[in-house]
Amino acid sequence: MIATSFGVGYLPKAPGTWGALLAVVLWLPLYLWCSDAATVFYVTFAAAVIYCVAGTWASSVAERYWGKDPVVACADETVGMWISLLPLGTVATTPWWEILLAFVLFRLFDIYKPLGIRAMERLPRGYGMMADDILAGIYSIFVLLAVNSFI
Repeated sequence: MIATSFGVGYLPKAPGTWGALLAVVLWLPLYLWCSDAATVFYVTFAAAVIYCVAGTWASSVAERYWGKDPVVACADETVGMWISLLPLGTVATTPWWEILLAFVLFRLFDIYKPLGIRAMERLPRGYGMMADDILAGIYSIFVLLAVNSFI
């Protein structure tokens, strides 16, 4: 259940996208109902760290059953998406298009794996599965911060 992001990895077509979408769906109530931007940031950060540890372990176990970097194991996409949402939780109001932009940026970085992201996959077991998505989330943060500095 942990490796597959509570089963969304079993959904047909693009399980990584489903894992990232789950992260947004779980994050939105926090963002919409919590009036303190710092709380949104810290809860999102804590969720990413906790699920990163659990997801790395679960992904390592999943590789024993499904082979290297199985597509159904999408906990890494959930963590990476939460990381990309971190700058959006630091302001009281974020336009809806920035949440969509964070999603698109993360998925593009995750799918195309530029700028050393692909090299992270060479790490052993669940570490490699998680590390590339963490880096994709970090790159998404940089782009979002650049967009926000010009708007």
